[in-house]
Amino acid sequence: MQHYAMDDLRFIRRTMERAGSFTAVPGIGVIVMGLTALATAWIARGQSEPGGRLAIWLAEAAVALAIGIAGVAIKSRRAGVPVFGGPSRKFLAGFVPPMLAGAVLTAALVLAGVTAFLPGIWLLLYGAGVVCGGEASVRVVLLMGVCFMAAGAAALFAPALGLWLLAGGFGGLHIIFGIWIAVKYGG
Repeated sequence: MQHYAMDDLRFIRRTMERAGSFTAVPGIGVIVMGLTALATAWIARGQSEPGGRLAIWLAEAAVALAIGIAGVAIKSRRAGVPVFGGPSRKFLAGFVPPMLAGAVLTAALVLAGVTAFLPGIWLLLYGAGVVCGGEASVRVVLLMGVCFMAAGAAALFAPALGLWLLAGGFGGLHIIFGIWIAVKYGG
């Protein structure tokens, strides 16, 4: 009898984990990511070579990834929620594939010598990842993803504005939505 009860409890616990939302999106971390993106845009604007701008933005991507991982770990620990519980696995399952697609497209376009569309691709695919991952999170995350997708679409159709849209997207949108998340969803 006790064996059946333990199985039932495990089933209930797994079901509740899968049904929950990923609330460990770190508002403060998202704000910091936005601030580093603004600094990156300021540094990149002084580069005359596309390769220099690309290197600066790729370094920013690594910094933002580290900030995001650290922010999720800190917020999860503070909330007493496992970092790799059901909701976070669902978030990652939606977020990671578009990021990998962006990495592959970046490599292919750089090899082809076509970099003007990278800002649009990065913003669009980051937004797609946030939308897909946001399905497992609070609604403001989904809205943030849609805004990134809109910025990416604009950058694809106006590549001359790419640097400004990168600054507005990865900088401005992260700061705005980071504040929203921090205030409404606790850091």
